[in-house]
Amino acid sequence: MLLKSGLIVSFMTLVSRVLGLVRDVVVANFMGAGTGSDVFFFANKIPNFLRRLFAEGAFAQAFVPVLSEVHAQENEQASLAFIAKISGTLGVIVFFTSILGVLGSGVIAAIFGTGWFIDYLNDQPAGEKYELASTMLKITFPYLFFITLTGLSGAILNTLNKFAVASFTPVLLNISIITCAYWLHDDFSTPAFALAWGVFIGGVVQLAFQIPFLYKAGVLVRPRWGWADPHVKKVRTLMIPALFGVSVSQINLLFDTLIASFLMTGSISWLYYSDRLMEFPLGLFGIAIATIILPTLSRDHVADNASAFQNNMDWAFRMVCLLGVPSCFGLIVLAEPLLSVIFERGAFSTDDVTMAAASLWAYGAGLVSFMLIKVFAPGFYARQDTKTPVKFGIVAMVSNMIFNVIFAIPYSYVGLAIATSLSATLNAALLYFTLHRQGVFKLSSSTMVLLIRIVLAALVMVIMLSYMQSTIDWTHLTQWQRIFHVSQWLGLAAVVFVCVLLLLGVQPRHFKQITDA
Repeated sequence: MLLKSGLIVSFMTLVSRVLGLVRDVVVANFMGAGTGSDVFFFANKIPNFLRRLFAEGAFAQAFVPVLSEVHAQENEQASLAFIAKISGTLGVIVFFTSILGVLGSGVIAAIFGTGWFIDYLNDQPAGEKYELASTMLKITFPYLFFITLTGLSGAILNTLNKFAVASFTPVLLNISIITCAYWLHDDFSTPAFALAWGVFIGGVVQLAFQIPFLYKAGVLVRPRWGWADPHVKKVRTLMIPALFGVSVSQINLLFDTLIASFLMTGSISWLYYSDRLMEFPLGLFGIAIATIILPTLSRDHVADNASAFQNNMDWAFRMVCLLGVPSCFGLIVLAEPLLSVIFERGAFSTDDVTMAAASLWAYGAGLVSFMLIKVFAPGFYARQDTKTPVKFGIVAMVSNMIFNVIFAIPYSYVGLAIATSLSATLNAALLYFTLHRQGVFKLSSSTMVLLIRIVLAALVMVIMLSYMQSTIDWTHLTQWQRIFHVSQWLGLAAVVFVCVLLLLGVQPRHFKQITDA
C-alpha cells in the first residue's frame, strides 16, 4: 500500500516539479540573475515560509495525527465537526495575518532585506530593491491565505488516502506563473510584477481546484470558529512547538536571504536556482515519502503497533537512501551541465551557470540529510511529540547562524549553502539518535548493509559520469548537443546504478513494505 501510494505521489509530484523547472526556465530567460529576479524570489519566499508553518509544515504535522485519532476513536460526525472548526479557526487567523502582511510589507522588507533597506536609507543604488520588494510583497502576501486553506484541504484528503489531488495541485501554481510571465511581462516596467500576480492567481486557482474533491469525499463543511474546541486546542498545543521544529530549514533559508542582501547582486538568484535544482529530487522523493508516511505512522501509533511503526520507518529510510544517495552524487557531478541545459538562455549567462553551480555543490551535499529529516520528523509527530524536534530545531538554527558566519566570509553566498547543508545534517542526526534511544526506531543490520551497497553503486556511477564528462568539450557544444549529452548521461547513470546494485545482490524485495497496520 505504501509503495503504491508513494508511486502516485511521486508521479504527481514529478509533473509539478517538471512544470516548476519550466517556470524557472521562463523566469531565468526573462530576468536572469539580476535585480528583478532577486526581488521576486525575496517577495515570494516570505509568504512561502509562512505557508510551511500554517499549511504544509507545522500545521499538517499536528493536524493529521489528531484527525486520524478522531476518525479512529469517534464517529464521522465528530470528524466533520472537527474539520469545520479547524478550517474556520485557521482561516480567520491566516486571513488577518495576510492583511497585516500587506499593510506591513515595508517593515517586512526592511527586516528580511536589511542590506537593501540600509542602502535605501543611504540613497544607494541597491535601495531600489527595497522599494520594489515592499511593493511586490503587497501582491504576493495574500497568497498565504489561499495556499493555507489549500494545504488544509490536501491534509484532509491525504488522511483519506487520496494522495493524488494534493500532489497534483501545485501544477496549477506553475501554470499560473508561466502564463502571467508570458502574457503580462510587457505590461509592467519591472517584469517581475507579472510573476507576483501569477503567484496570487495561482493561490486562488489551487484552492478552487480542491473544493470539488472535498465535496465528493463528503468532507466539505461550512467553516466555524472553534478556538476552544478540545480537538482544535490539541492541534494548537502540538502545533506551537512544531512551528519551529518542522520549519527550521525554512527559517535558515530566511537567514540566508537576509545575509545575501548584503552580498553582490545575483547572490539570492544563484542560491534560488541551485536550491530549485536540489528541491527537484527532494520534492519528488523525500517529500513524497514523507507525505504518505505520516498518516500511516499515525495509524500505527493509534493501533499501538510498535512493530508496524518500526518497519514502516525502516521502509521509508530504505527508499530515501535508494533515491536520495544517487541523486546527491549526481547533482554534485552534473551541477554545471544541468544548470546550463535548464537555465542558460536569454538573460541567464554562462557566468550565472558557474556561480549557481558552486552553491548547488554545497546544497547537493546535504540532499540526503534534507530527505531524512522528512522521514525522521514524522516519527515524532505521529506520536504527537512535537517538543523533541523543537530542541533540535533550535540547535540546528543556531548552528546554521554560526556556520553562516564561519563560511560566508571566505565563500560568500556559497558559504550560506554550506551552512544550510551542515545544519540539516546535524538536525537529521539528532532526530535519528533520539528515535533510537527512545526505542522507537533502529536501523536494522540488513538496512545498514543495503546502505553500503547503495553508496558503492553510486560511487561507480560517479566514476562513469566523470569519465563521460572528461571526453566532451562542453564550451563548443550547441544547446541541443548539450541536451543530448546530459540526457544520455542521466540515462546511463540510472542503468549503471541499477546494474551495480543487482550485481551486489540488491533485490526489489528489499524495498517492499513489510507491515502496514
